[in-house]
Amino acid sequence: MNLAEEFTLLAYADDGSLETDSTRLDNGLGGALLLELALASRVDVEDKRVVVVDPAPTGDPLIDTALADVVAAKPRKPDHWVTRFAKGTRVRVLDKLVADGILRREEEKILLVFSRTRFVAAHGVEPVAETEVRQRLRGAVRASGAVEKRTAALCALVAATEMDRKVFADLDRKRVKARLKEISAGDWAAAAVKKSIEAVQAAVMAAIVASTSAATAGSS
Repeated sequence: MNLAEEFTLLAYADDGSLETDSTRLDNGLGGALLLELALASRVDVEDKRVVVVDPAPTGDPLIDTALADVVAAKPRKPDHWVTRFAKGTRVRVLDKLVADGILRREEEKILLVFSRTRFVAAHGVEPVAETEVRQRLRGAVRASGAVEKRTAALCALVAATEMDRKVFADLDRKRVKARLKEISAGDWAAAAVKKSIEAVQAAVMAAIVASTSAATAGSS
């Protein structure tokens, strides 16, 4: 399961309600794709630009589509790719989770007129894959020292989108914040991976602020 799928499972409650807002979810997914490319050693961040270091496909259609976009373009800043990948990724990830039998799509009527689609746990309880992700994250936050790079990358996404309030709701807030910051600043990974995670985390936060500001300006 890739980071985008894991992040999506964390963002949806078992009843289909969102644990975050659409802006944070979509930009978090954009960041997840870019992080997957970095973790797969397909891209790196040089002079504050995303550059391709290996154009070979990863075998994951979602990640390879993102890679093809980066390969075809000139080097751009991470926030460009976070914003670009944020568009349409949620639909593709949800379709994949439904096809895999992890989530179930439900259509419902609101006031007998409006339709709403919900994505609920396929078997009525938290999916095993989500439980495993939550346990991995909680283990990282409760522990000290080095963190496996994929777990650290997901921690960075959770922190950037402020989903830590939900994911670690029963843990001490100060401890969680301090540990997430420690994970981001730690020397647990190769320099290239750490640099990419830091850049993507900053890009996701910037994209969220920009999207929120644009929405506020448009409604005023």
